[in-house]
Amino acid sequence: MRSVFWLLGLAALAVALALLVGHNEATLTLFWPPYRFDVSFNFVVFCLIAAFVLLHVALRAFSLLRDLPAQAQRWRSQQVERVVVSAVLDALSHQLAGRFVRAQASAQQAVDQLRGVPAGQWPRRDQLQLLAHLLLAESAQSLQNRERRDDNLQAALSPRLAKSAPEAHEGALLRAVRWAIEDRDADGARARLAELPQGAGRRIQALRLKLRIARLGGATAEALETARLLAKHRAFSPEASRSIVRGLALDALREAHDLAQLDAFWNGLDATERAMPELALAAARRANQLGVQRADASGQDPREATARVRAWLEPLWPGFEALDAAQQRLLVLALEPGLAELDASGLARLEQLQRQWPQNGFLQYLAGQACMQRQLWGKAAQLLGLASHSLSDPALQRRTWRALAQLAEERGDEVAAQAAWKRAALLD
Repeated sequence: MRSVFWLLGLAALAVALALLVGHNEATLTLFWPPYRFDVSFNFVVFCLIAAFVLLHVALRAFSLLRDLPAQAQRWRSQQVERVVVSAVLDALSHQLAGRFVRAQASAQQAVDQLRGVPAGQWPRRDQLQLLAHLLLAESAQSLQNRERRDDNLQAALSPRLAKSAPEAHEGALLRAVRWAIEDRDADGARARLAELPQGAGRRIQALRLKLRIARLGGATAEALETARLLAKHRAFSPEASRSIVRGLALDALREAHDLAQLDAFWNGLDATERAMPELALAAARRANQLGVQRADASGQDPREATARVRAWLEPLWPGFEALDAAQQRLLVLALEPGLAELDASGLARLEQLQRQWPQNGFLQYLAGQACMQRQLWGKAAQLLGLASHSLSDPALQRRTWRALAQLAEERGDEVAAQAAWKRAALLD
């Protein structure tokens, strides 16, 4: 389309010139005493046009001639820039391919070339220098040359380069954090992470590193909070997020030193986390341990711990059938220490659950022990007798036969008591 318009323009110009000079009989007289020159006006116009064209061409040629040194210098600078960019790309390619020695050589070539280039000569000169030093540090880290890694990392993190290439500077800080984690230096990694800008510190990559730092330094509460934030941003799959949060919460429960700390941590969990059977069972088990320790240390009755245990395990009863055998066993073991404080309504509910799942040996055992605590000997003997045939766990079977032996002694049946004690003793 542009060619058509050019053709039309040239045709219009030719028509205009033909109309202007075709029948123009004007003349131009030049007086140069004692001479007189009569020339055609058309000839004068063409001479003026030719003179303008010649003058323009001469000026352009002079300008080009004058710019030759600058063009030569610009060409040399472009060649150096191409060499540096190629070296950086080669270093990155070798690094990704696992050829760390070649990556180090290419990055060192780029650094050597950049030393002769003044700052600000290229638009991205500082960014190329930062990346070259970072690739050198990355290769040195892969080759376990920590001294060279630290030297190049320090060069990459210089304030001048950080000002010119802020994104690359943030990337260098993140790599420094990762390397400190690999060196098991939690304090150094935390210090490097603190150097990140506030916005960069909220990115998923920074949060992942923060999670690793917290786990490395044993800061379970911080790690759990970071894992929740990562799960909110969908940094992991739902299954992985649930597993990470559950593992960190279990670690925090095991680290609780008293009931107050355990209760504070439990209240800090959200509803979905408190509904996890693993966490509720772990909290109950830890509460029982702390309650026993407190009772041994001060001589107090550990009723406070048993009340907490019953409250924390309450949400598990509606989904009792969905629990696996190991979780049902842990639930029974967590509730058994507090059976002495179980009231009539609690016992009635436990019996109702046992009737709802009559073939479940764990419920038979728990209900039988509860009846034994309430001195309901007949019902206790019946339920524990059923449990002795339903249970497969040796520890619970041993406790069942011991309870049956005590019930037999209570009613004066020495033969049945001795047989029950024998059965309990034969269990490994």
